[in-house]
Amino acid sequence: MTKIRDNTIIIETLRPYGVVASPELCDSIRTYIELLLRWNDKIALTTIVDPLEILRFHFGESMFAANAVPIRHGRLADVGTGAGFPAIPLCMVSPDIECLLIESNQKKATFLAEALRILELDRVQIFRDRMENYPNSPSNFDFTVCRALGMFVEFLNWSSTQLSAGGRVVFWTSDQDAAKIATDTRWKWQEPIRIPLSDHRALLIGSPIIANP
Repeated sequence: MTKIRDNTIIIETLRPYGVVASPELCDSIRTYIELLLRWNDKIALTTIVDPLEILRFHFGESMFAANAVPIRHGRLADVGTGAGFPAIPLCMVSPDIECLLIESNQKKATFLAEALRILELDRVQIFRDRMENYPNSPSNFDFTVCRALGMFVEFLNWSSTQLSAGGRVVFWTSDQDAAKIATDTRWKWQEPIRIPLSDHRALLIGSPIIANP
């Protein structure tokens, strides 16, 4: 397995995404990538196995939202998080975020627990079940986020019950899917934000439209 040993490579790769990578962050990213690839031999966590591409696609694109949205504080739910993207990289650059990882697959949830233990991310919790089974709580989320989730209608329905006042949904998605998602008129959509170094991927951000009583 090829390793990214030089911090300079990590620093320069993440710079276009607005990330200033400290030596500590570089070490954490390196640890996360190595853990991801070891587990990927046993369970399907990612189809991207080149460490530099993992750094760009999984870390750079995830961390880009910290400044672009921005996502710096508050409570965040990552639905269908899989191997922890985008939420865990966001928590690595925005340590004030309180995060819930929602993942119904037992093996992936086990990987997530190990990643959180090794990375010492104590403000992140795991809910091993489907999003619709997450109990309603008076402490709603400031952000609900997802990548590679095909059931966007169900995700928006769930988010509308889980977001706090002023809360937002954030999609990492293709231009084509962004146009499809933005046809939902129950939400006010911002213009998609182009993800650096991508021709067809963007962040799509929406806020629920509150009907007048």
